[in-house]
Amino acid sequence: MRVFVRTARLSWVCWIGLALLAMPEGLDAQRWGERGIRLEPNLIYDGRFTFARIRYTVYRRSGWEFDYPTMERNLMTMMDEVTALHPHVRGSNIFGFDEAELLKYPVAYLSEPGYWIPNEREAEGLRTYLAKGGFLIVDDFMRNEWYNFERQILKALRGAQIHQLDISHPIFDTFFRIASLDMSYPHDRYLKAEFFGIFEDNDPAKRLLVVINYNNDIGDYMEWSGTAGWWPVNITNEAYKLAINYIVYGLTR
Repeated sequence: MRVFVRTARLSWVCWIGLALLAMPEGLDAQRWGERGIRLEPNLIYDGRFTFARIRYTVYRRSGWEFDYPTMERNLMTMMDEVTALHPHVRGSNIFGFDEAELLKYPVAYLSEPGYWIPNEREAEGLRTYLAKGGFLIVDDFMRNEWYNFERQILKALRGAQIHQLDISHPIFDTFFRIASLDMSYPHDRYLKAEFFGIFEDNDPAKRLLVVINYNNDIGDYMEWSGTAGWWPVNITNEAYKLAINYIVYGLTR
């Protein structure tokens, strides 16, 4: 898939203000999340880019739906402003890895993987999704939550190696040229963000299949970007830049 982009004309401060315009459509509720969050019906596939969030069974605590749906609304508003992608802004989809419909959506987002325990069908679905060209963004976990994530991702992707990424990787220069990876977890500034990836055939010269934001939560930065007094503008801007780079990378590799 080819993505044609255009140069942004607005400052990032202005773009953050646009996030307030990304309000959900008046769709009838059909599903509910673990925390009583209304889950809007999935959009019918029409070829336009649609944000796809991964749902998983909760064993210890909720987490997969954190920042939903404000984060995806804000992010898709930014995508609409700075690219020619024209994504769905006022709607998004939720899938399990074991749902065949997910294969129509080239980029997927997994939140709070510290509590993600896929069953065999979901693990097989993830393998199939990546093998068919899908790209996975993993976000919002820290400290000891790494151990569960590592165990589960390696159960799903047998033999995979997790490589630490640095600023030289092309994903950080796919749309925006990101100058620094100096970020921290939103709720603990002493936790410095780290970035990891899983590559096709475990070869860093080949396609990146999974990008991993550890000790970080770009979803939270984007969720609250239109609310004064939450996170610094400069760090929030970096979260948007990372997310847009990830999506453009996933669509063009």
